[in-house]
Amino acid sequence: APKKAKRRQAAEGGSSNVFSMFEQSQIQEYKEAFTIIDQNRDGIISKDDLRDVLASMGQLNVKNEELEAMVKEASGPINFTVFLTMFGEKLKGADPEDVIVSAFKVLDPEGTGSIKKEFLEELLTTQCDRFSAEEMKNLWAAFPPDVAGNVDYKNICYVITHGEEKEE
Repeated sequence: APKKAKRRQAAEGGSSNVFSMFEQSQIQEYKEAFTIIDQNRDGIISKDDLRDVLASMGQLNVKNEELEAMVKEASGPINFTVFLTMFGEKLKGADPEDVIVSAFKVLDPEGTGSIKKEFLEELLTTQCDRFSAEEMKNLWAAFPPDVAGNVDYKNICYVITHGEEKEE
């Protein structure tokens, strides 16, 4: 019996401690995403599931090698626990919200909680890992500036660290 338990634990990607890394609402959102990706509803995300969900989003010519690389990011079959563990590992390197907010505050000496769209766009398209025009378009679609051209960076920081828009 102990062998069976160890095998099951390994198949699930380790212990269930991964559930303690997330708030219940986040786990529910990941479960919904998992269910959408698991197109054939067998409890495992396969290469075919990825191909089908990408096709449903308009990406029709995804190479087999790309799909295999995605599936191989996991150590074994991708059930929900493994899926959650993969997200936990990806998020582990993310800075806490207060650190990201502090970085933005450097750009906001008056402490208004917002930055001019033009200023942020210039920084993001000319410094370090430069944003493309498409990435800027996506940013403004997700975080539209107000009528005065200001961007609420605290909301951006919240979404970066929590993965959902702040409810006001």
